[in-house]
Amino acid sequence: MTMSNGDLKTSNASFRIFVGYDPREDLAYQVCHHSITKRSSIPVEITPIVQSDLRERGLYWRERNQLESTEFSFTRFLTPHLSDYQGWAMFVDCDFLYLSDIKELVDLIDDKYAIMCVQHDYTPKETTKMDGAVQTVYPRKNWSSMVLYNCGHPKNKTLSPEAVNTQTGAFLHRFQWLEDEEIGSVPFVWNFLEGHNRVVENDPATQPKAVHFTRGGPWFDAWKTCDFADLWLSEMEEYSKENNKNAN
Repeated sequence: MTMSNGDLKTSNASFRIFVGYDPREDLAYQVCHHSITKRSSIPVEITPIVQSDLRERGLYWRERNQLESTEFSFTRFLTPHLSDYQGWAMFVDCDFLYLSDIKELVDLIDDKYAIMCVQHDYTPKETTKMDGAVQTVYPRKNWSSMVLYNCGHPKNKTLSPEAVNTQTGAFLHRFQWLEDEEIGSVPFVWNFLEGHNRVVENDPATQPKAVHFTRGGPWFDAWKTCDFADLWLSEMEEYSKENNKNAN
């Protein structure tokens, strides 16, 4: 059975979240995971998308391009396949910090769309990001960094392992398998770009619900003083204390 948003709201089924994983950013992944589970009022099932695992399973064989800044640049598009093309699931980069209950985002899901995301109009000023990776510029930049996938939508069957391994970056990151009207919009506060988006005083509609450290986050030495670094570092300390307590 294909699970709709209505099913999500009325059942105890876990909402599936796939988080991009890169060995260089393990701590970012752990903190992102913690920030979601800590605030979620609904059951969630969080799975890291690990490229080496996907290669072992025969789902990913694409050669790495020098412009790929992370190991999940393309593997993210396997989300519908990893969900057996059923129900809704979310992909998100690991460099996010969630500040609100994920249920609020799930409640925005509309079954008429194939995907939903924040539709940024964004051109980065920096030429490099994170730990010196090249900052590329292309249409619909950052749209694919947080996507709600209607995995059972017929159009998303296009995202087979074969397609994910052979299609161009433009085809995948610009969602060229879809018509514009099949792409739903999510408020920008769910993919609040650090260094780009701004909080307007006394306007709660501009308060971030999820901060995206797209230029680089406090887990890199060069970005320890970026906006919202204090929130991320606080979350990291909380995660570390809980992790150490569980280890003892």
